[in-house]
Amino acid sequence: MNDFEKLLLGLKSSKVVDASIEYTNYTPIDLSSEATDFLKLNLNDAHVFEHFIEKHLVKQKAKVAFGGYLEKRNLYKRSAVFTKNEANDRNIHLGIDLWIKAGTAVLAALDGTIHSFKNNTALGDYGPTIILKHTYKDTTFYTLYGHLSAESLMNCYEGKTLKKGDCIAKLGSAPINGDYAPHLHFQIIKDLEEKKGDYPGVCSLNTLDFYKSNCPDPNLLLKIK
Repeated sequence: MNDFEKLLLGLKSSKVVDASIEYTNYTPIDLSSEATDFLKLNLNDAHVFEHFIEKHLVKQKAKVAFGGYLEKRNLYKRSAVFTKNEANDRNIHLGIDLWIKAGTAVLAALDGTIHSFKNNTALGDYGPTIILKHTYKDTTFYTLYGHLSAESLMNCYEGKTLKKGDCIAKLGSAPINGDYAPHLHFQIIKDLEEKKGDYPGVCSLNTLDFYKSNCPDPNLLLKIK
């Protein structure tokens, strides 16, 4: 474990969706290529996928389904955003996904400021996205919140100060959020590489070593059991 990961692990746990939902009401979900192929799940229809998520939550008696860090997925095959170069298809997920209904409150993981925001409108992209900047123990890093509602960007401005737990957004529905079942993509980024309002949330196998180092497991901070 490197120093940045130790810093994240040493911070108090954070919630990034609806603070009233305890982690005991979270359940893991496997959306790897192997799992979705086995289930013959239609990944091209956001409403079918949303129904699948809802059934999983009911079966597990849970309110939030979570997972996906470094998961290899077929979910991105439908979008040219991830398949422009067949030899280097991006299909390894770099954040954690929290699957819950549209309109759910999204919370700042830590004290910080708004670094940037943008509506990434391509099919399969983030849709409305907010990136926060944080500094702890002289270490600056960023958290990214993707698949938000369009209204979430209306009150944003760069430099806006936020406290841990502040509601910064709400989750968007499929037509707005990149055409996915409603969920939050939450990602930690050490070096934003001068990007604004966007940062890769999926990588290819040949870039995995860099992105795994630059985007550590978000659960080091969230601490979902």
